[in-house]
Amino acid sequence: MMKKMKEHKEKQENVNVTGDNISAEKTNDENKSEISSDESKVSMDSEQSDKTTETETPVDYEAKIAEWKDKYLRLSAEFDNYRKRTLKEKIELTKYANEDFLLKLLPVIDDFEHGLKTIKEATDLEAVKEGIDHIYNKFKDFLAQRGLKEIEITNGEFNTDYHEAISKTPVDDDKKSGKIVDTIQKGYFLDEKVIRHSKVVIGESVTQKADNN
Repeated sequence: MMKKMKEHKEKQENVNVTGDNISAEKTNDENKSEISSDESKVSMDSEQSDKTTETETPVDYEAKIAEWKDKYLRLSAEFDNYRKRTLKEKIELTKYANEDFLLKLLPVIDDFEHGLKTIKEATDLEAVKEGIDHIYNKFKDFLAQRGLKEIEITNGEFNTDYHEAISKTPVDDDKKSGKIVDTIQKGYFLDEKVIRHSKVVIGESVTQKADNN
């Protein structure tokens, strides 16, 4: 009985050893297969890379440089033409900027010329004065339409923002002291901007002047 059990145990051990050997051999075969597959893939990639390199057309850098140089020269010429054209347009715009203004001023000049001709032949002084007033008012309206308006003097108040005092004159009324009593030259706005200050005469109290002396 003991002998049979011993033989059975030895057979079982031999079976396990044989199974382990088979498993190890199988693993080695699989590893060899994977290595062989990788080597084959690397070889194929290398061959494909070599074929791609052989079939690629060499880059003609001189042609590329010539192409970009031509584009640069064309662009530079176009910009130079644009610069000259815009400069010419700017000069013409500045030169003829007052064309519209002067064109609309011509009817007033026509009226002046007609009035001067009438004065030489006129015998009625009152009619001449009315003609001159008509031309003057027409000219003022023309300027007002273009934003020019006179600086008005309200209650004789002096304001350095609008007025320029060029002299003083004695006044008997102390209320007029320091106020505008005469205008030598009118001032004007262009829209809201003062383009010429009014030149005025300021009143000075006789009493104050005597005290100063």
